[in-house]
Amino acid sequence: MTTNTKYIFVTGGVTSSLGKGIIAASLAKLLQAQGYRTTIQKLDPYINVDPGTLNPYEHGECYVTDDGAETDLDLGHYERFLNVPTSQSNNVTTGRIYQSVIDKERRGEFLGKTVQVIPHITDEIKNRVQILGNSGDYDIVITEIGGTVGDIESLPYVEAVRQLKWDLGEHNAIVIHLTLIPYLSAAGELKTKPTQHSIKTLMESGVMADVLVCRTEHELPEEIRDKLAKFCNVRPEAVIQSIDASTIYDVPNLMLQQGLDTVVLKKLDLKSKAPDLTQWNQFLLRHKNPKGEVTIGLIGKYVELQDSYKSILEAFIHAGAENEVKVNVQSIHSEYLTKNNASEKLKHLHGVLVAPGFGERGIEGKIEAVRYVREQNIPFLGICLGMQMAVIEYSRNVLGLEKANSTEMDEHTAYPVINLMESQKSIIDKGGTMRLGAWDCQLLEGSLAKQIYNKVDIKERHRHRYEFNNDYREQIEEAGMKATGLNPETGLVEIIEIPAHNWFVGVQYHPEYKSTVANPHPLFVSFVKAALDYKINTKSVTLAQK
Repeated sequence: MTTNTKYIFVTGGVTSSLGKGIIAASLAKLLQAQGYRTTIQKLDPYINVDPGTLNPYEHGECYVTDDGAETDLDLGHYERFLNVPTSQSNNVTTGRIYQSVIDKERRGEFLGKTVQVIPHITDEIKNRVQILGNSGDYDIVITEIGGTVGDIESLPYVEAVRQLKWDLGEHNAIVIHLTLIPYLSAAGELKTKPTQHSIKTLMESGVMADVLVCRTEHELPEEIRDKLAKFCNVRPEAVIQSIDASTIYDVPNLMLQQGLDTVVLKKLDLKSKAPDLTQWNQFLLRHKNPKGEVTIGLIGKYVELQDSYKSILEAFIHAGAENEVKVNVQSIHSEYLTKNNASEKLKHLHGVLVAPGFGERGIEGKIEAVRYVREQNIPFLGICLGMQMAVIEYSRNVLGLEKANSTEMDEHTAYPVINLMESQKSIIDKGGTMRLGAWDCQLLEGSLAKQIYNKVDIKERHRHRYEFNNDYREQIEEAGMKATGLNPETGLVEIIEIPAHNWFVGVQYHPEYKSTVANPHPLFVSFVKAALDYKINTKSVTLAQK
């Protein structure tokens, strides 16, 4: 079997969290920068159909694509590096694989055959892997296999890789194995044994790695590389060092120095040339050489795990580089934020972002944060639930609707300024049933949003069930909070602003999902600029008072 599309499989050994997603994204960036149409997909070994119902503490944030797929956060890295949208086809879980096979069995598509892991599950995996390649849109498909080689749940994926390498033929599919070279400080030695055992486990499944990428804290000497090449059946030039970097955005250049792209293209029988990383390196230059800094508070209830807000943190890096400032993000747990300590916790900040989330825990703290920054004229950005908290705070403290709330938090609230969408009221299943994916929004002429986006029609990604209740819109707008972005079909409010405020914007969607290195999101760029202006003006006022 021959194909025009080339396939690269990225597996991991020894331990998870080695950074397979960053290595895959960095390699894809180098290939893209040489003119190859490249995409990346993630195969996740858990049985959830998607991460949509997972607590962020379990698996980090849930990333959403334009077509409404709730996916692994690694897809965020893929988009941020490549500036190419991903889709449902870019993330496949074991749950989805088994669900598909069982549905086919129920429809009688297997003609009475006994349904087994091999060939039925592995065939389904192979089909999913090749969907993107068969589309004709890509020259190279990189497939990252989640988990660790040797885990029970990863075995069907490794077997599917073995079969695909055979099916596709020489030079059409290769395997990159990412592993750890631990450093024992007591002995002052780098240890290769875990890598040797990881490769042995992979080979026991019939798969031989073509390239070895070694995560390490210290430089790998030649003798270690030679030893790894010999014991792991790879060429010495295919032993790639992946040393710890100060930022994930350094990794493409580090992989370029190591020759990862050259080795990979040679094995795929493709031509290589110097990649054009001009724009990427300009971003890095601005990111590493800021001319100032701002401190922005991130108010959330999952702040103990930074991956819970991964896309927001990365969007601040992009917007910071665009403004040539370092953005210091200070995480503040909303559960411990009260009216009594709000000033103490927030007064030193130059901007505040109230993060998205679900459920009632920590809600009153978020509302207090909004109240404080609104009254103190500190730049504010509310995302999804953060926007809803802004509406509730305004309704309570400006309109005088004391018990105003969302029906998500208080089903019997007297003033449901945030309410469940009508189409959601009959839904029982939680997975994949929210308002998901890219939706249209029209911006009001003369609004801050229109000024920020510099166009009237935008499209942004959503992930929520509850909405601004239009029954209260007239009352809220008369009091000074304006709806400046609306969905043209449903009339649902997408953006709220307070024009009298320094910079106060709440959005029902998730702008962070669309921020990339090449295209920092305009909302974040404007918010960081507003924080910088606030810092400069506050400093000027303080000096004048002295």
